[in-house]
Amino acid sequence: MRATRVAGRTGQYVALLCYLVFLAFPLLWLLSTSFKSPQELGSIDPTWIPEHPSLDNFREAFDAQPLARSALNSLIVAGSATLISVTIAVPAAYALVRFRSKVSSAATGWILVSQMFPFVLVIIPLFLLLKNVHLIDSLSGLIIVYVVWNLPFSLWMLQGYVKAVPVSLEEAAAMDGAGRFRVLRSVVLPLLAPGLVATLMFSFVTAWNEFFFALVLLKSPENQTMSVILTRFLGAEGVADLGPLAAASVLATIPSLLFFALLQRRLASGMIAGAVKG
Repeated sequence: MRATRVAGRTGQYVALLCYLVFLAFPLLWLLSTSFKSPQELGSIDPTWIPEHPSLDNFREAFDAQPLARSALNSLIVAGSATLISVTIAVPAAYALVRFRSKVSSAATGWILVSQMFPFVLVIIPLFLLLKNVHLIDSLSGLIIVYVVWNLPFSLWMLQGYVKAVPVSLEEAAAMDGAGRFRVLRSVVLPLLAPGLVATLMFSFVTAWNEFFFALVLLKSPENQTMSVILTRFLGAEGVADLGPLAAASVLATIPSLLFFALLQRRLASGMIAGAVKG
């Protein structure tokens, strides 16, 4: 029996390792490509590790395109859209769960239906609407679009976490004299830590990587985000400048990885705290 358990656990670890390698392969290959010389990139026998690694691709990428400016634009847009959407979603999700009515049922239905529409169906009316209020080719207009697009899923995610909070805790706080907003701030929010972190991750990564809306709504090079700037490494005939493109793509993945690494620790600690308080 012990040998069977050991073999089963070993198989689980091997399967997990294979899955991690599968997930990490694109990033590792991208990182390797970013350090290769043009001669190595044109070789018919590609290698995992660059024979003569250099930072030339990174220098060429910064010289060819305004990567620093576009990264700042992406950070402003993704960060602002994430904070605004989560700030709106928390009390809205609480109200939808705790105050059941026909309005809340209709709102829940709207959340589901809104996720079924593809981007191409809304881009033309959205473009015309933003044009009428003079928000085309502006970061503010793109932030509004991302807030509206991320809000339904953020609400859907947070509703499940709000439902998991025992109503008895809120009733006990109310009996001690706490008002509704005090209960939400002091009782519900600490227990929503895992849900908040997960929602923040989703909203930020979605806004950071989004391409279609940014491509249509942003025209000036100084306003374009990182995802749009990456397309400029394609030549007129569709041939990619592979080295600088790989280097720029590596730089584009760093903020998402750092954001996830920062909040992942808080996700784990929040889950433990929520379990203890619950």
